[in-house]
Amino acid sequence: MKQIWSDLLFAHYPIKYEVLRKLVPEALHLDSYNGMCWIGVVPFRMSGIRLRGLPSIPGTDQFPELNVRTYVTLDGKPGVYFFSLDAANWLAVKGAKTLYHLPYWHADMEIKNSGTNIEFKSKRLQDNEIELACSYRPISEPFQASKGSFEEWMVERYCFYTLNSSGVPLRCDILHEPWRLQEAEAEFRYNSILSKQGIDVASDSPIVHFAKKIEVRAWPLVHHSTDHFST
Repeated sequence: MKQIWSDLLFAHYPIKYEVLRKLVPEALHLDSYNGMCWIGVVPFRMSGIRLRGLPSIPGTDQFPELNVRTYVTLDGKPGVYFFSLDAANWLAVKGAKTLYHLPYWHADMEIKNSGTNIEFKSKRLQDNEIELACSYRPISEPFQASKGSFEEWMVERYCFYTLNSSGVPLRCDILHEPWRLQEAEAEFRYNSILSKQGIDVASDSPIVHFAKKIEVRAWPLVHHSTDHFST
């Protein structure tokens, strides 16, 4: 599957290992940077969804999305684990739940560009107390994360993990060019996306980055023990 992600904010909050360990399935090993685990809140615009060899899927041309994620490893392979994924498109929500066993939720969302500033709002339809309202903008030239940096650690991951109904870890390999990040500023007018999901972070002041656009390919889920990757 091909996708285009645009106007992304990466807002990262530190969280203690022992707090996070209670929230992530035991089958997955928590990853940390300089002794601290991290939660990522990532609002962005999704577009251009298409299955391999097929045209764009009708009704999914463009919509906002909001991900809450952390970082894990399995057998030494670093990846992403999602706590939640909110999207404004019900078809995408239904499809991702079915195909990828991901915790997608339908939400009332809006993303607007005004010059370099981006306004983002999200309110989950099944629980309208889970919401986010923020604005953000880049404040530097694009750069590629340096080797060993926090930026490289958080974004240069080429799979995500989920579990099936039996609790067996599954892996989705993804492919994209190295991220071109920018330093950013962000203002959070309302943010209950973590607290209402029982995620108790160690600081309310996130480290923030921006990325303008990236094209992504995602492969079907496989059992983690299955060696798999093809173009």
